[in-house]
Amino acid sequence: MRLLHTMLRVGDLPRSIDFYTQVLGMTLLRTTERPAQKYSLAFLGYGSNPEHAEIELTYNHGVDRYELGTAYGHLAIGVPDVAATCAAVRAKAQALGGAITREPGPVQGGSTVIAFITDPDGYKIELIERA
Repeated sequence: MRLLHTMLRVGDLPRSIDFYTQVLGMTLLRTTERPAQKYSLAFLGYGSNPEHAEIELTYNHGVDRYELGTAYGHLAIGVPDVAATCAAVRAKAQALGGAITREPGPVQGGSTVIAFITDPDGYKIELIERA
């Protein structure tokens, strides 16, 4: 078995695509329009299946926001330099609605450097420093 993708419901599909491609450097891999079912999909990632897991952004036509609930935690993305990534996020995300919610720093009691950001819909994303 392997993880193929994670689906996030978004309120503005073009804005979310811009955030994940322009701020986090993902590639828009494919889109699907289902007008009869009233939804649109966009698949993004750092590569495509089966080598890489993807994010599926789902826009339900006419719905511009969701209650995130208490079950969702976060996505985790490995980056070579958390501080540099946060600087890039800070520079690019303001116009698209993203934010840094935990500045770069070591995990409590450890040496791994992490940070947290949110996407335009409020989904949490953990950045983990990986050489």
